[in-house]
Amino acid sequence: MPTYEYRCKECGYEFEEFQSMVADALTICPRCEGPLFRLISGGGGLIFKGTGFYETDYKRKSGAGKSNSEGGKVIDKTKDD
Repeated sequence: MPTYEYRCKECGYEFEEFQSMVADALTICPRCEGPLFRLISGGGGLIFKGTGFYETDYKRKSGAGKSNSEGGKVIDKTKDD
């Protein structure tokens, strides 16, 4: 179920509501009982959790575990062993 963001037109109160996709949008502010409108948000990223996923399923940070042109692993000499 997605989380929707709302803003009151009268008092400016913003909040998030966890709702079903088929649920009607909220229309009354819980603080001042003024009219609400639903904000358009960018959404969140999809993250897989649990067993059954490989390390290579996730994008690595730049420089971590890169290989050089001869096929060997690049060693980060800035880290203490």
